[in-house]
Amino acid sequence: MVEYVIANATVVPVRENPSEGAEQLTQLLFGEMCEVLDRLPRWTKIRSTMDGQEGWVDFKMLSPASNLITSSPHRPESVVAVPMAVATAMDTGEELMLTLGTRLSNYSHGTFEVLGKQYLIDPACVNNATQLLNSDLCRAELLNNVCSVAQTLLNAPYLWGGKNAMGIDCSGFTQVVYSVFGVNLLRNAREQITQGEVVRSLTEAQPGDLAFFDHADRDPNATNISHVGLLLSPTEIIHCSGCVHIDRIDEQGIHLSDGTLTHHLVQVNRYL
Repeated sequence: MVEYVIANATVVPVRENPSEGAEQLTQLLFGEMCEVLDRLPRWTKIRSTMDGQEGWVDFKMLSPASNLITSSPHRPESVVAVPMAVATAMDTGEELMLTLGTRLSNYSHGTFEVLGKQYLIDPACVNNATQLLNSDLCRAELLNNVCSVAQTLLNAPYLWGGKNAMGIDCSGFTQVVYSVFGVNLLRNAREQITQGEVVRSLTEAQPGDLAFFDHADRDPNATNISHVGLLLSPTEIIHCSGCVHIDRIDEQGIHLSDGTLTHHLVQVNRYL
């Protein structure tokens, strides 16, 4: 019988090995559901039901899901749409910080429920992805909203495996931005490039498209996809390298203000 657990903290590190000193592969956000793969006295090996990532988590940061699984983890739902929001437990008044991309189960009019506990949250901090995708917004407005959410993370520092405003990596950045709009991207750039629809050239790109890069600018033999960013236009990209910031892009790739090529463009994909 498959066993499920749920992340019970704002941000939960997922590590390569069962050790505090092991590499952080990714993070779980509050309420994220996982399948249990293995157990040690202090550590639990999990697989995220959202993106399939596997790794080890301190068992104290997980709670049994048991019969609380009520919806598909792949269904668009209500999602925190600001870098940080405060949720308040209705029974105790305890406050919990939630970060961009956190999914809110059983959300309705400013309330949601996780692990049998009800919380209050400001509705202005929440996107209902299902309603948004089915709304009367024209495509240009929807793509503008994607770019606006991306820019709320400007200056967030780079952190390997990070998925929140206090520390995020390039593919964590694109994953959480798109989650606000009900699009489930895989975790790493080399996986995200396999999703969506390929755009033939940068000149045909639209705001919100993702651009993928290798490091052929440094190594002519480089073939691995190592970076991803979100296009604001065919000439501007917002991405996380050092921190989340905006750079110039052309058919070669990303350029610094002095013209130095930092990332070699491989492909552009569309997801909306």
